[in-house]
Amino acid sequence: MSALSKSATGGQERRALVLEAKDRLSLREFPLEETIGPRDVRIAIHTVGICGSDVHYYTHGAIGPFVVKEPMILGHEASGTVTEIGAEVESLKVGDRVCMEPGIPDPTSRATRLGLYNLDPAVRFWATPPIHGVLRSSVVHPEAFTFKLPDTVSFAAGAMVEPLAVGVHAATKARGAPGHVAVVIGAGPIGLVTVLSALAAGAARVIVSDVDDTKLEIAAKLGPVSTVNVSRDDLATFVKRETEGWGADVIYECAGSERAIAGIFQPLAPGGVVVFVGLPLSAPTYDVTAAMVKEARVEHVFRYAHVFPRCVAMLASGAIDVSSLITKVFPFEDSVRAFELAASAPKGEVKMQIEL
Repeated sequence: MSALSKSATGGQERRALVLEAKDRLSLREFPLEETIGPRDVRIAIHTVGICGSDVHYYTHGAIGPFVVKEPMILGHEASGTVTEIGAEVESLKVGDRVCMEPGIPDPTSRATRLGLYNLDPAVRFWATPPIHGVLRSSVVHPEAFTFKLPDTVSFAAGAMVEPLAVGVHAATKARGAPGHVAVVIGAGPIGLVTVLSALAAGAARVIVSDVDDTKLEIAAKLGPVSTVNVSRDDLATFVKRETEGWGADVIYECAGSERAIAGIFQPLAPGGVVVFVGLPLSAPTYDVTAAMVKEARVEHVFRYAHVFPRCVAMLASGAIDVSSLITKVFPFEDSVRAFELAASAPKGEVKMQIEL
């Protein structure tokens, strides 16, 4: 171990943000020894974003079949600095600033061998029970899922690569032609990174719907974006009016809203595509007949695959700028308060981050 890595991992407090049980968080000592393998790197964590899934584990204690049964460290949207490298690591060195893809699949699984590694049932994903997250001083991670950040990409932007990857994966699945019109339902963090991704993928304009005017104001500043507050106006009527009655070429459902899903094909153009991005809390249904008469294509995304390098490249070039989506930053000492605020779903807040 280098002198730098000894300093970074041995001298710091071994505190972590721990979900003790539903509705109970603590910032406490949590020794977690991780041995570095020949193709692993050790990373001193710098910035971690608060994700909706982290908050959901905090407020509900579970997401579907994933149940928190014992204390678990939260956090999976992260950036940091390499402090130690394994003997066979070639692409990274001590001191490199990096972001990390949080899901580690089984390299021998059928899904991984088919290139569908995000769908590997055995994937080990940070802050998904029983796997610990990264709201702690350091973490050991495979070189293959650790990506160097260019000097032009900040730690804050690096911690946004993970949510941005969802939007880029969704836009990739949509396969929108240059100049298409897109609709994004939901102006939360995933909705807004999907707006940026749709524009980067060639959308001429994006129509964004939500019930929070402050978030819609943020969306309107991201580019050629029109906004609709669906607590006051009908989305399908607005889209038809803005497209001379034709409809949108692509619709991204990022809210997981049963109401939105029930009428998802109304604002869609004939031959268009609907991409389901948001994860509903229940099992909603949609109108198959409405989809058939438009020969709608329907896509679903689960996290992402093969997009982290593209996300980093777009941030580095300026093709995508996520800075306006980071609305509040907390020091590590205020982590519990940060989660309490996030759980209250305050209006106008998009992405909150914690700096270690």
